[in-house]
Amino acid sequence: GRYAPSPSGDLHLGNLRTAVLAQAWARATGRGFVLRIDDIDAQRSSALSADRQLEDLEAVGVTWDGVVARQSETVDRYAVALERLADEGLVYECYCSRRDIRDAARAPQAPHAVPGTYPGTCRNLSADQRERKREELAAEGRVPALRLRAGVTQWTVRERFSDRATDGRFTGPVDDMVLRRGGRGAGQDGDSGYAYNLAVVVDDTLAGVDQVVRGDDLLDSAPRQAYLAHLLDLPEVEYVHVPLVLGPTGQRLAKRDGAVTLRQLPGASYREKAAAARAWIGSSIGPDALADPALLSHSPVTWEGPSDS
Repeated sequence: GRYAPSPSGDLHLGNLRTAVLAQAWARATGRGFVLRIDDIDAQRSSALSADRQLEDLEAVGVTWDGVVARQSETVDRYAVALERLADEGLVYECYCSRRDIRDAARAPQAPHAVPGTYPGTCRNLSADQRERKREELAAEGRVPALRLRAGVTQWTVRERFSDRATDGRFTGPVDDMVLRRGGRGAGQDGDSGYAYNLAVVVDDTLAGVDQVVRGDDLLDSAPRQAYLAHLLDLPEVEYVHVPLVLGPTGQRLAKRDGAVTLRQLPGASYREKAAAARAWIGSSIGPDALADPALLSHSPVTWEGPSDS
């Protein structure tokens, strides 16, 4: 098992709860548990955030095996994976901006693609068309993205918990996902440009991870990642998507909800704040589910804010 936060700020209580559950699932199923800092996006990541996240995770009782891994230290492996896919003819350049993709999806003549998937605008361009597009981007100081030429439109993964799974399987859409980002500044200033979907499947294999526990808002990304792993001949992982923590408005917990991180909780010291966080996480999961996470409720949990007591 593993937990892999992105170091772009403090973890909120929902993040910490998911980390506790990831550890519980790993231990209950006889697996090791590793921690990775997903700092592939250099522009949004900071060493300070990573250090604070590690401190908060330890404070709520999360422990891990071995040293903490960091995506920024394995960039060369992403290059190898991308080169392999390219050698097999499974990579093409994409010249679309986000607006281009939105407009294409809304067009009356657009194929009936699943909302949120790439419509394939640049997939079958001729060599001359690609050259013109490349020159247009260069004139704007932009570089093309690299996309996967997917051979399927859906993929099935092993899903151990979600209500959306049937008989332990979940099938979801697969599209021509981005493998390396384009645009301005891609590949510069310490930003490798490699996309999360590529990085995560490579890193999970590198760490020997065969179980991924995370929030159920990420369930739809599992088929994409599993399909990419399949193309790279990497082992299939088991997914466990657990309910989110919601804010008082019923939306996913976020900074807009006020005091949502361990350090924002009432308390005269960090130790008191950590104790409050541990208590809330434990009560939200329940003692039985902490011992056997398969007993976890499938309903989301609501954070109403810190107690006045």
